[in-house]
Amino acid sequence: MQYQKILLTLSILFSMSCVANDQQIDVERLSTTVKVLASDEFEGRAPGGVGEQKTVAYLIERFKRLGLHPGGDDGSWTQAVPLVHTQLQESVGLTFHHAKANQSLTQGTDIEVSTVRAVEQIAIEEAPVVFVGFGASAPERQWDDYGDIDLSGKVALFLVNDPDFAAEADEPVAGIFGNKRMTYYGRWTYKFEEASRRGAIAALVIHEDVAAGYGWNVASSSPGENYSIVLAKGAPSPIALQGWLHGDAAAQLLTSVGLNLDELRVQARSSSFQAFELEGVSFSAASTVTKEIIESQNVLALLPGSTRPEETIMVSGHWDAYGMGEPDEQGRRVRPGANDDALGIAGVLELARVLKAGAPLQRSVVFAAWTAEESGLLGSEAYARAPIYPLEKTAANLTLDILQTAGPARDVILVGEGQSDLEDDLARAATLQGRVLTPESLPENGLFFRADHFSVARRGVPVLLIMGIAGGSDLVKGGRAAGDQWVADYVGRCYHQTCDAWNPDWDLRGAAQDIELFQTIISALGNSTRWPKWREGSEFKDVRMESAKLRH
Repeated sequence: MQYQKILLTLSILFSMSCVANDQQIDVERLSTTVKVLASDEFEGRAPGGVGEQKTVAYLIERFKRLGLHPGGDDGSWTQAVPLVHTQLQESVGLTFHHAKANQSLTQGTDIEVSTVRAVEQIAIEEAPVVFVGFGASAPERQWDDYGDIDLSGKVALFLVNDPDFAAEADEPVAGIFGNKRMTYYGRWTYKFEEASRRGAIAALVIHEDVAAGYGWNVASSSPGENYSIVLAKGAPSPIALQGWLHGDAAAQLLTSVGLNLDELRVQARSSSFQAFELEGVSFSAASTVTKEIIESQNVLALLPGSTRPEETIMVSGHWDAYGMGEPDEQGRRVRPGANDDALGIAGVLELARVLKAGAPLQRSVVFAAWTAEESGLLGSEAYARAPIYPLEKTAANLTLDILQTAGPARDVILVGEGQSDLEDDLARAATLQGRVLTPESLPENGLFFRADHFSVARRGVPVLLIMGIAGGSDLVKGGRAAGDQWVADYVGRCYHQTCDAWNPDWDLRGAAQDIELFQTIISALGNSTRWPKWREGSEFKDVRMESAKLRH
């Protein structure tokens, strides 16, 4: 196989390296690893099937060659992640009913829906539709969009992002949530969870490019397909149908009953807003569902600590991508996920290599390659529910998910500003490189809640995320304008698409800089007795404080 040949090449390169280079992040190794994982042979690395088998085998072999220990269940290299994989049939029937006429919806064009239930049939017949505004229930902010409305058996129709996202500075709502910085209330995952808790049968989020953080091409990139963690016996059942409603389709629906979408957005920015049923409107959906249970795998490797091995630092990325899709204009079907997140995984492997080559650390380092991130952070969530290494004794999680490929930068983009004192560690490491921290320029995208570190953060583990699409870097070549253009080009054209492919013309020196930041932080934290802390105001601080006595 091609990737076995490349493994041999990598092995030869490793053996030829001098000792000094063994402790430096190598851009050629990064590129070669991405070239393997993003090749057609790996079929887009979707969970289950041939792509996963090859990916998991490749990662295990790489960790073995580095001399690391198995870090998974029962002395293995993996942790089992049972997943339900569902796919609605292509001829799914989706319709809004109202007095004037029925509004038929085309999957992938007007709407993108799927199910996370392990069922063989979806049948929703004329369920009432409730407009819930932003759907936030936030007592700590004196905010409740739901009031006394009963969502049982109904369809919840949401606006995307937070109530104050588009607010003017003089509006009362300004600053109640995060202004331009999305809170968890703005994430579609929260909205689906809240709809489920309230008994809704379906939930639809009205798509907007800016407020969502990506275009319709991304929101609709896997029509009808979804994954979920296999539920424990007796666990509550999730909503039957969930997904995105195109803004044009939503505007058409609301106009048909005498409402205006733009006006509703303004009304929903008031704390006095209350969810209401759309008079005379109902929703129907009918589809058979193909389903399968997939025994997917997280891959974990361990670098044992010398004196306090029970204390761990975790560095992670996700190995999965979007698998096979519809042919693009060039006939390509593989969505290779070269940057998202083969490059992040390449960074994890490089950190494993350089840390193994260095002096032993007092604390252990766990290297994790998660499955099913693209399906809702499912691999990391499965780990967080059943951690192999106690989360209360995990000092930090450092996650690599999309790195910029446009060369060296003068700054480091900080995601989730104000969360923990690990930001100080990042600033010190950046100073050693002659760089500075720049807060993310796109906080409205909610990236802090969209990467795998969030699964352990919500259980109290302090985290850092490096994500290249959080804002344009101040590039040595071209400055901030060039950095912004790189983000616009990648997100606008290739994010989750077939063109997220390995490119021999990438300049990975900037990616290497960012990975080296984590190397510096891990090296220092690995030889300290310090436990990083959440800052005042972080929603995760209380969880961590509750487990403090277990760390002594």
